[in-house]
Amino acid sequence: MAIRNFPRMAATALLGTVALAASLTAVAAADKVTFLTSWFAQAEHGGFYQAKATGLYDKAGLDVTIKMGGPQINGAQLLLAGDADFIMGYDIQVLKGREQNQPLVTVATSFQFDLQGIMAHDDVADLAALKGRPILIAGSSRITFWPWLRAKYGFTDEQIRPYTFNLQPFFADKTVAQQAYPSSEPYQAEQQNEKVKFFLFADGGYPPYGSTIVTTEKMIAEKPDVIARFVKASLEGWKDYLKNPGPGNALIKADNSKMTDGQIDYALVKMKEMKVIDRGDAATLGVGIITADRYKQIYDFMVAGGLLDPKVDWHKAFDDRFVKDLKIMN
Repeated sequence: MAIRNFPRMAATALLGTVALAASLTAVAAADKVTFLTSWFAQAEHGGFYQAKATGLYDKAGLDVTIKMGGPQINGAQLLLAGDADFIMGYDIQVLKGREQNQPLVTVATSFQFDLQGIMAHDDVADLAALKGRPILIAGSSRITFWPWLRAKYGFTDEQIRPYTFNLQPFFADKTVAQQAYPSSEPYQAEQQNEKVKFFLFADGGYPPYGSTIVTTEKMIAEKPDVIARFVKASLEGWKDYLKNPGPGNALIKADNSKMTDGQIDYALVKMKEMKVIDRGDAATLGVGIITADRYKQIYDFMVAGGLLDPKVDWHKAFDDRFVKDLKIMN
């Protein structure tokens, strides 16, 4: 009996071996990708962690490693050195890089606007009311949003005080305002029972995108298919994260042990309220969209503020081919 069934058993075993080999080949064939974020893991990075946690990257044939950024990490430098394939960047960084002949290219964005703003005490009516008051900003902010605030609201450099990511100076002085993100510093203030207001720069016309996906000309030339798959899976991750954040949150907390459920929940509420992924152009063109019109606005803003040499070719700072036809609607 055993001898009679041997051919069938052998064939079954062979099929199993072939299937296993095919599976191993598929795993081995996955393209390895390293993505470097801009800060310690948080809800604002949730789409990427969601894509990792739910297998969206795996389904796209990608073996993605997400590395956290931080205050002492120069993402653009690591990208250009080949230590990362993509970074979470911002438009001013990319355009300034192009000015220095760095082949940086924005290929998609997480958010349709920069989440940067100012947190003030609750007696402040609006941004204009902060003229003449001390404002805590980081050194890097002098070449990003500060020139815009000067031009739009008449702020002066005499108002600047150093921001060291410690909120105690803000709590101690009711005349002080400081740079902030809507889901971070206001949450910390709330935990201290401090009443504050948050003013989003984008509401006043500040043009940059937020948390962009940046790569290099070399990557675009050599691995456009990898870029297309990474962008699509990441944007699908963003769509899924805002609906069912559990898987992404688990990975965020695994990477950043200081991240609390309360902080994440607060951030999620704010991101949904502000429609971070589907505001503006994304409402009709899809999540992650970047456009030439918007990039021209960013270029014009930088040139007008003396932040960029007008000779910089802004067209080379972005490539919309990876997002313009996706139409991922939230």
